[in-house]
Amino acid sequence: MTSASPVSRYLRDHVPIVDAFRSFVERELVPMARELGVDEPAAISPDDRRLVRRRSADLGFYAGDYPESVGGQDMPFTAKLMLHEYAEASGCPFAPTALCNAEGPSRLLLTGDPQRDDRHLRPLVTARATRCLALTEPDGGSDAFALATTASRKEGGWLLRGRKAFVSNADQADLTLVVARIDTDPPRRSPGIFAVPAGTAGLVVGQRFDGMSGEPVFELLLDDVWVDESALVGAADADAPDWRSAEALARGRLLVAAQCNGMAARALALGVEVARTRSSFGRRIGEHQHVQEHVVASRLALESARLLTAAAAQHFDEGDDVVEFAALAKLAASEAACEVVNRMLQVHGAVGWIRGHPLEYLYRQVRAMTIIEGTSEVQKVIIANSMGLG
Repeated sequence: MTSASPVSRYLRDHVPIVDAFRSFVERELVPMARELGVDEPAAISPDDRRLVRRRSADLGFYAGDYPESVGGQDMPFTAKLMLHEYAEASGCPFAPTALCNAEGPSRLLLTGDPQRDDRHLRPLVTARATRCLALTEPDGGSDAFALATTASRKEGGWLLRGRKAFVSNADQADLTLVVARIDTDPPRRSPGIFAVPAGTAGLVVGQRFDGMSGEPVFELLLDDVWVDESALVGAADADAPDWRSAEALARGRLLVAAQCNGMAARALALGVEVARTRSSFGRRIGEHQHVQEHVVASRLALESARLLTAAAAQHFDEGDDVVEFAALAKLAASEAACEVVNRMLQVHGAVGWIRGHPLEYLYRQVRAMTIIEGTSEVQKVIIANSMGLG
């Protein structure tokens, strides 16, 4: 987080980690992006992504919030969020790639069994492998757990059938986490989560879709995919939901909130710079009341979202239930980021709209943030339910 943001003593405790990551970005990643001519993440080649991730993992940043037992650094989750905010705010296209996202390790794989954890998690935490999450279905949308994909017992294992949509990193993943409805009698309440290695018969990457920001997502087909019993990593209790699923969703939403705060911070910095240096009608545009309105409203939205995200992160690190807090933070930060980017584009005018300008890229990138990890409408339903209104 930047020095302009009001931070608590708890946040300041993690500033040295952010400073160390900033040094890595400025020393290695900024020159790399300049040399390769890369100006946005979608332009990074798969080989360069792997190189950056492994270097970051070796330095302890990539998945630093995972336990040392699987190759992490036991970094507080708050520190991880601060790293992600800085990465987005830095403007270096390689910086977000240096921190694990949808391709990285998942807490769903953290079982407490050293052998099982080592099998899947260590390669992911150390960036020697990547994974994808096959959750969303073509007809499911925001109701992600209304699953048509099924898992049936067969020959000492499981047979998976179904179709998934909007799967990030499906074309590069070494491991796919498939969320499926377990077909048993009586029906099992919680879904199953299955770890399926790349190359498994019947697991087929289908149609590719390119998003507004240039990042692709894929259709994933499961045509009688057989996996052994050990592939089931979800809850063993058929009558209770898997607590790891709720934790993973909360982590994902807070991660999006931090990334949104970074995008908004970058957009605001760009807007303030233009407001201070550009002139019209005989004076700097920052002296015009309407421009000041855009800048001040953006600052208010950003700082409010930052504080809410920080509060949720601290609750998470203290072991509290953060489902509601995560929804609040994700809702506030994603909506604020859209507002800030839109306002700063207005401050820039046509210059910010031209392809290749940082704001033009942010405008394409930020819109997805109100959709991924649960739409803004879904977050409102979660918050209303937590208030006893559901």
